[in-house]
Amino acid sequence: MNCFPCFSTQKGKKENGKRDHDSSADELIRARILASMEENQAEHAKIAAQRFSFRDLAAATKNFRQECLLGEGGFGRVYKGTLQANGQVVAVKQLDRNVMKGCKEFLVEVARLSLLQHANLVNLIGYCADGDQRLLVYDFMPGGSLEDNLLAPKDEEKPQLDWLTRMKIAYGAAQALEYLHDKANPPVIYRDLKSSNVLLDEEFNPKLSDIGLDKLDHSSEKMPMQSRGMGTYGYSAPEYSRSGRLTTVADVYSFGVVLLELITGRRAIDTTKPVEEQNLVAWVSKRTCFY
Repeated sequence: MNCFPCFSTQKGKKENGKRDHDSSADELIRARILASMEENQAEHAKIAAQRFSFRDLAAATKNFRQECLLGEGGFGRVYKGTLQANGQVVAVKQLDRNVMKGCKEFLVEVARLSLLQHANLVNLIGYCADGDQRLLVYDFMPGGSLEDNLLAPKDEEKPQLDWLTRMKIAYGAAQALEYLHDKANPPVIYRDLKSSNVLLDEEFNPKLSDIGLDKLDHSSEKMPMQSRGMGTYGYSAPEYSRSGRLTTVADVYSFGVVLLELITGRRAIDTTKPVEEQNLVAWVSKRTCFY
């Protein structure tokens, strides 16, 4: 009979020990969560761009309705929205959850993104990092893309771009690339320069868009990087397509393709044309004489 109190005491000690262990584990988890929250708050404080709540951006885009959708790509969807606070029209990029990073990494890269300031880059207004949502808010470009204006079907009511406007667009895009390559710190390789990423304001001033988180790498011409499959066929430099090694020179090649589009009014790749004319660079090369 005396063994039962002994057993009960030992069992009680084990249960108490388990409760203490669980309590310590809970405290450790809470401490880590608090530390992470404080760390994230510190990262928020470093960012020059405005911080939006997910509710703010859902209201701006009518809860991300299809009618507000401007376009989509490998990294997410872009919606047209109107900020309720001041009525400003914006473009809201909702990043795909499959390619998103953790909150801290996202905030660090947004801080770097907010430092990129140039007249020929689409301006980053703000961001959202509520829960698992990751969004970027940019100025809205009412002129649409260079692709829409230059390469739209003939039956669409689009004013023809005159040569002076085309030169202005080329010069502005070149200025933006120069800034990213030579003046931004660290340098930024654009990776995917094409006519659909050159947006126009109401006066046809060009601004490079989609300077997203995927482009923020510490890259330089002297230190080529291994790309993660960026670039668009027809615009990508041949050496990049072969090796995946990316430098600022690859951006210059893509810029050259955009110049050819501006000069010829033809697409970089046009499958509606005969096979020998589908690739713009190859088609121009056959008709160019070098002395």
